[in-house]
Amino acid sequence: MRNDGTLDRRAVVAELLRDPDDLLVVSGLGSATYDVGAAGDRPLNFYLWGAMGGAAMIGLGLALAQPHRRVLVLTGDGEMLMGMGALASIAAAGAPNLAVAVLDNARFGETGAQWSHTGYTTDLAAVAAACGWRATAVAHDMAEVAALRPRLRTEPLFAVLRISPAEVPRHLPPRDGAYLTDRFRRALGVAED
Repeated sequence: MRNDGTLDRRAVVAELLRDPDDLLVVSGLGSATYDVGAAGDRPLNFYLWGAMGGAAMIGLGLALAQPHRRVLVLTGDGEMLMGMGALASIAAAGAPNLAVAVLDNARFGETGAQWSHTGYTTDLAAVAAACGWRATAVAHDMAEVAALRPRLRTEPLFAVLRISPAEVPRHLPPRDGAYLTDRFRRALGVAED
């Protein structure tokens, strides 16, 4: 099972984050963070730098702490594979305000573009369903991505977006962890005095 992804990841993320309003966005290590930043840096984006496998669980914690806010986790297949247990934990928690979108190019992009498990045998949408996610989806074209956009903002959905493994220029959003944390907390209205 080789990944047949052809979607331009930068265009996919731009579509998903078009008119974000007050959507809380957690982006995973590497390309997901570059693409979220390229779609528009904003205080309600929480970029993970060096926290491989942690994006989905940070999204869950945020969704539980902010139950009246929508949370979208955007991450890659490599990171989702690293944090596979998160799929079961999130399904068990049942946070209705959390969605996860995986940019799946079947590669470990940050370490040399070696094939990831999704390029061989692992179907992340099937794994999520087996963990108890009630709604999963896979997008292969931009029409399907556009159809997923409102669903990712209104329901607890696990979506896989089949992107091309092509490299795109890196867009580096802010990298200072203390700055990003403080900025995000202030945007949520929970900053310490």
